Amino acid sequence: MARRLLPKLALIVAALAVLFFSPSQSAVFSVDLGSESVKVAVVNLKPGQSPISIAINEMSKRKSPALVSFHDGDRLLGEEAAGLVARYPQKVYSQIRDLIGKPYSSAKSFLDSMYLPFDTKEDSRGTVSFRIDENGTEYSSEELVAMLLGYTAALAEFHAKIPIKDAVIAVPPYFGQAERRGLLQAAELSGINVLALINEHSGAALQYGIDKDFSNESRHVIFYDMGSSSTYAALVYFSAYKSKEYGKTVSVNQFQVQDVRWNSELGGQQMELRLVEYFANEFNAQVGDGIDVRRFPKAMAKLKKQVKRTKEILSANTAAPISVESLHGDIDFRSTITRDKFEELCEDIWEKSLLPLKEVLEHSGLSAEQIYAVELIGGATRVPKLQAKLQEFLGRKELDRHLDADEAIVLGAALHAANLSDGIKLNRKIGMVDGSLYGFVVELSGLDLLKDESSRQLLVPRMKKLPSKMFRSINHNKDFEVSLAYESEHQLPPGVTSPIIAQYKISGLKDANEKYSSRNLSSPIKANMHFSLSRSGILSLDRADAVIEITEWVEVPRKNLTIENSTISSNTSNESGAGDSSESNENLETDSGINKTSDISAEEQIDSGANKTPNISAEEQAVAEPATERKLKKRSFRVPLKIDEIAGSGMSLSKDILAEAKRKLQALDKKDAERKRTAELKNNLEGYIYTTKEKIETLEEFEKVSTSEERQSFVEKLDEVQDWLYTDGEDANATEFQERLDQLKAVGDPIFFRLKELTARPVAVDLARKYIDELKQIVQEWKTTKSWLPKDRVDEVINGTEKLKSWLDEKEAEQKKTSGFSKPAFTSEEAYLKVFDLQNKVANINKIPKPKPKIQKPTKNESESSGQNTDSDEKVDEQPEAHDEL
Repeated sequence: MARRLLPKLALIVAALAVLFFSPSQSAVFSVDLGSESVKVAVVNLKPGQSPISIAINEMSKRKSPALVSFHDGDRLLGEEAAGLVARYPQKVYSQIRDLIGKPYSSAKSFLDSMYLPFDTKEDSRGTVSFRIDENGTEYSSEELVAMLLGYTAALAEFHAKIPIKDAVIAVPPYFGQAERRGLLQAAELSGINVLALINEHSGAALQYGIDKDFSNESRHVIFYDMGSSSTYAALVYFSAYKSKEYGKTVSVNQFQVQDVRWNSELGGQQMELRLVEYFANEFNAQVGDGIDVRRFPKAMAKLKKQVKRTKEILSANTAAPISVESLHGDIDFRSTITRDKFEELCEDIWEKSLLPLKEVLEHSGLSAEQIYAVELIGGATRVPKLQAKLQEFLGRKELDRHLDADEAIVLGAALHAANLSDGIKLNRKIGMVDGSLYGFVVELSGLDLLKDESSRQLLVPRMKKLPSKMFRSINHNKDFEVSLAYESEHQLPPGVTSPIIAQYKISGLKDANEKYSSRNLSSPIKANMHFSLSRSGILSLDRADAVIEITEWVEVPRKNLTIENSTISSNTSNESGAGDSSESNENLETDSGINKTSDISAEEQIDSGANKTPNISAEEQAVAEPATERKLKKRSFRVPLKIDEIAGSGMSLSKDILAEAKRKLQALDKKDAERKRTAELKNNLEGYIYTTKEKIETLEEFEKVSTSEERQSFVEKLDEVQDWLYTDGEDANATEFQERLDQLKAVGDPIFFRLKELTARPVAVDLARKYIDELKQIVQEWKTTKSWLPKDRVDEVINGTEKLKSWLDEKEAEQKKTSGFSKPAFTSEEAYLKVFDLQNKVANINKIPKPKPKIQKPTKNESESSGQNTDSDEKVDEQPEAHDEL
């Protein structure tokens, strides 16, 4: 049996096929937020739809560009922003996920290496800020990511057709504390309730393990992911254990992430940059005159866009062309490149790509032969040369590609979101244990606090299970400071230069010492600190307390006052003792290692005079001695200490900045909604004009329901609004478009109604007359087979039938005399309503049950003479009737 990796509380539940939802029709979604693209998956119960599905965007694509743009006063997201990259590269913000939590110098260096010409500055936190216009409007990385997350939430809601706020967001394993905190703040700004951040490899492992059975064998699987900006290899151990469910023993799958190694700067973008540099040199050589195309942002944006396509072509072909119209000025650029040349340009990349895999195997002590599968995910793993290098290193003819390279992570994250949601119940279980990808230490400093081994301790070892709680204690009598830092300065998150992640000032300990030092302390006052490592991998100091233990004299009932009342005294003493114990243990920290309250020794009791009584009678003793005695008791209680986070570089957004950011984003959301409403109404107006003109010109029936004067007047109004639409209407608002549309519909709706009734009315009349014929048969069947039906109810249907027939005859006669250009004598809806009214009456009559037969009770004399036989006969007579009812 495979060893059990986790307690029941660590179980996460996931299902692929059958999902059961609460009556509230809950839905959750997941986001795979990448450097270049973003994907959204929705968990929702909808007829005809998969319970877990990918939300498509406005262009019906399954992934969207991770772009935010500001142009002509409008904010554009996703596909809309992508259309502006080549023309306005300085206004289309990309790679924004990888800028959260980065020092300004690191962020600026990264942007320059990617030829991204954004107008940036260093903000008060020491991170990057973006100037988007000449008015000085600025946005932080968190705000830009919040806009992108808001876009994903809109996609999820449009897909599910119900409001959704709960989500799980997938992040790269190398994300540190600043990145994770910043991403959560960005989600808060966007209005998303993040159930958890999930490491990308855990999402892939969930998707891999959900439909497999590990009860017969455990296995080690490596998930190798090369995306656009990074590469990692994650070693995951899959197994199963036995559990009891509803009295039955079942096998439950589980997995544990054992190690992850990465290169945060190696990905598909690095391959593309090699091609960009190659073609830039070629173009410069062709043009000459000392021109360097790298100095022109628009040219580089065009070149990068075409290079991406060229690289994709090379994955399936041995050669690929590149063509860029007007790359610089009016100069076109055309060239070709072979796959061999591309592989030569990226020669060092192929070797670097193996390092995460080698490190995982080296640190695990496993050989390549002991790995059951190496699953490839990430778009860059489609490059043939990379696959060949992996095969060569692993000694395998084939690599494992059972997962969708693009969607495995977001689908697995959706399973995690479904499990964490309160409104969704899943029917299949798989245990998940992931760990912290960084180790953390806690360091204490302060007045009279000696710097030794105890002042700096390992708090979170690398790969410690998520979530977890930690506890540390210190004997000290003054206020002090706490620093949380990465364990090693040589293994920091990308771009991070300082290992310190948080600093806190703990105050109140000095006051507690001064207040209680005069008391009879049984031990020095301690400061207890409680830390937590959240499910999202975020470390925090949650609480700090001063723990005080004092010894004091208390009055307790005296034992064995007399022989007669010894039992009563004993009971009273026990009750009192229980009360003391409860009091003394109140607010005691059980995990602090502090001993609970206990009575003093027998010798101390003797010293206290508890047993020094003269040898007198019981009666005299009861009168002479008091009913209580003094006894030493230990009491332990805690005093909350104040925790203040010390401001510093790379800190999260403050409350004031968050509030202001929310206000700015809400204003943008409102403006976007108005812009989309305006565009929608403009399209509606334009569509109505073109569609109506076409019908007037092509439909012969139009002449039957309108005069030539009406049509001519209507066409003139359509032309008038069309002219306005393409002149003054270019800058009109939503209200103006709606007013113009209403004016046209006021003229067109009566004509279109008559046009519709031209065919709908005869159909309704035909249905009504057929139903009249059916009613005659129905009434006849009632009289034959259901004689118990009330006559007045049946007559009501008969009379209603006659009235409907008379109404149809009358209205059809009127309609024949009515011109097709005027209001109809009656409508199809009126005919249907009369039929529906009769159908309801018929349905109600059919529900009337057959009355139960009346049983005639025998007279008194008959009952006496027949005895038991009468009862027997009655029962036999009842039986057939009961059978008939059934």
